[in-house]
Amino acid sequence: MSSMLSTTTRPRLTRPSWLSPKVFRTEVLAGLVVALALIPEAISFSILAGVDPRVGLFASFTMAVVISICGGRPAMISAATGAIALVVAPLVRDHGLDHLIAAVILGGVIQVLLAVLGVAKLMRFIPRSVMVGFVNALAILIFAAQVPYLLGVPWLVYPLVALALVIIVGLPRFTRVVPAPLVAIVVLTVITVVAAMAVPTVGDQGELPDSLPALGLPQIPWTMDTLAVIAPYAVGIALVGLMESLMTAKLVDDITDTHSNKTRESWGQGVANIVTGFFGGMGGCAMIGQTMINVKASGARTRLSTFLSGVFLLILVVALGDVVAAIPMAALVAVMIIVAVSTFDWHSVAPATLRRMPLGETLVMLTTVATTLVTQNLAIGVVAGVLAAMVVFARRVAHLVEVTSVLDPDGGTRIYSVHGELFFASSNDLVYQFDYTGDPDKIIIDLSHAHVWDASSVAALDAITTKYAARGKTVEIVELNKPSATIHRALAGTLTNGH
Repeated sequence: MSSMLSTTTRPRLTRPSWLSPKVFRTEVLAGLVVALALIPEAISFSILAGVDPRVGLFASFTMAVVISICGGRPAMISAATGAIALVVAPLVRDHGLDHLIAAVILGGVIQVLLAVLGVAKLMRFIPRSVMVGFVNALAILIFAAQVPYLLGVPWLVYPLVALALVIIVGLPRFTRVVPAPLVAIVVLTVITVVAAMAVPTVGDQGELPDSLPALGLPQIPWTMDTLAVIAPYAVGIALVGLMESLMTAKLVDDITDTHSNKTRESWGQGVANIVTGFFGGMGGCAMIGQTMINVKASGARTRLSTFLSGVFLLILVVALGDVVAAIPMAALVAVMIIVAVSTFDWHSVAPATLRRMPLGETLVMLTTVATTLVTQNLAIGVVAGVLAAMVVFARRVAHLVEVTSVLDPDGGTRIYSVHGELFFASSNDLVYQFDYTGDPDKIIIDLSHAHVWDASSVAALDAITTKYAARGKTVEIVELNKPSATIHRALAGTLTNGH
């Protein structure tokens, strides 16, 4: 009996989901598709940053492998990105690769520190309208990035892209055993090689590495002058990388109906950038395009796909460089076009949605999109969207303060009742809601239905009291809740300059 009891009460070990044959196959194939899509992206971002393509490819390898272990969002892809490339390009141009590597390492350290300080909690202040704008702007940028590959190219590129689109859209109707993007890449590669078509290929984008990345330190003077040079770029790497990564993680949370650990993702990004820097990479962050390929197009859900995307990337570019170089860009362009179309939130721009949506929400979304497209920087777009949302919210709440009054039956006291949230935007008009000349000698201001948030509100109450006092009348402020009473007690009578 005791042995049976111990058997039934012994905790059962749960097998990782990716060990299931079906899930394992999905994760492996998804990792392969993402690896193929990463190659031209990493090369392009390397060129944008002004470094050798190897720097971007090695960064994509180390970022993907490390974040698959340290990150807080399973199935999310991190690698070299355009946002980071834009941040570091001036540093590379003016000071060279070694300063870039030092900035990447320092940026990773800053990300770890920010994670410890709880920066991930700031995600709660990003409203839905900014998220929608972020997604839509991203979709537009992904599509726009493919346009150069469709201009000034041989006419054969266009039917190849069309064929790939048909495969990607049509194949899932018949089978999902193999990811449609992978089938499209293989089919187009075979066609172009067998038919000897002269079309742009991955090999045309830049030289692929033929050796493994090596561990080392940047060759820089370890002085305060060097720190002064790299510190601003390190801060840029840290903030832009965290913002894009956390926004992408939130997007994947919504798609998969799961919750990720944003704090772990924050310090995981920092660790990944530190490791990437020591291996001579250009740094990176989460990649929304490749993440959508992994999660939406390929159906991946675990860390295995992220890990294998980095492993496959290294194997492909080092061991199978000649094969990868033969992949036509038309296949990868088609994959990214589908990603762009599926990423865009079409519901958000539907006429019925726009009619129902408050104008302020739509303006916030459009501000996020427009700023992102103008600056080519998702992080700046998100900041602009959040600022716009704050302004819209402040204007909306500022009009929700209502002041009513009644005269006491004896005629000697006027009672004012204030309803609403008192802060800098709403309290400015509060002073003009009182009849300073016509009121009796005693005034009671009832704040039982209001909340005092800031010094501006206390100053407004002080101004009201002062105006009545100048006419020989007394004011009593009553029924403040505990937080309001605390701030009022601390600041009342101390905010005027005596004039």
